[in-house]
Amino acid sequence: MIPTSFPAKDEIARLTAGMLLEIDAITFNAREPFTHASGKKAPTYVDCRKLISFPRIRSVLMDFLTVTTMREAGFEAFDNIAGGETAGIPFGALVADRMALPMTYVRKKPKGYGKNARIEGVMTEGQRVLLVEDLTTDGGSKLSFVDAINETGATCNATAVIFYYGIFEGVEKTLGDQNVQLIHLCTWWDVLAEAKARGSYDSETLDAVEAYLRDPAGWSAAHAD
Repeated sequence: MIPTSFPAKDEIARLTAGMLLEIDAITFNAREPFTHASGKKAPTYVDCRKLISFPRIRSVLMDFLTVTTMREAGFEAFDNIAGGETAGIPFGALVADRMALPMTYVRKKPKGYGKNARIEGVMTEGQRVLLVEDLTTDGGSKLSFVDAINETGATCNATAVIFYYGIFEGVEKTLGDQNVQLIHLCTWWDVLAEAKARGSYDSETLDAVEAYLRDPAGWSAAHAD
């Protein structure tokens, strides 16, 4: 079933943040910061992969992602839904099902044998493709996937994610310069607001998280080993 009517964007953001907190997909820890793939420290961690194990929340969020995509990009804007390897694959399949569109997925790199493909499934020249992922930080990995899609002769002008960090400068411009629209449900700011409203963490932790969100580079440098 294709969803068409849901709450306003700010309410979707609040509800999404609440659901991520409810299943512990969000963790705050200022005393023992996390080390991200970049090597930088942060008091925040998000794991959207957990969503696949919670069918009720998973279903609602996929409805949210579908309707948000249609509201922001158009109801007839796409011919193919591509999930990014690996976290985006289940979400891409679920969105494709809701939008009644073919589903494909994009490898991070060619598989190294056979046809050496990066695209799995059927993607054809001229198709308008929506790239679905779990989250985006600085947008860099999205452009690699977009390039792989465009190389088939299809076009990818939008990516839809559940979670967008929303704290690093220039992300939407970087994607926009490549003609890629970023669609998302919530950001760290939405999560922080909901965590405060719920009293999910002590005030010291919440203050540390807010300090990090306001100056990620400075906070990371101050807490480097």
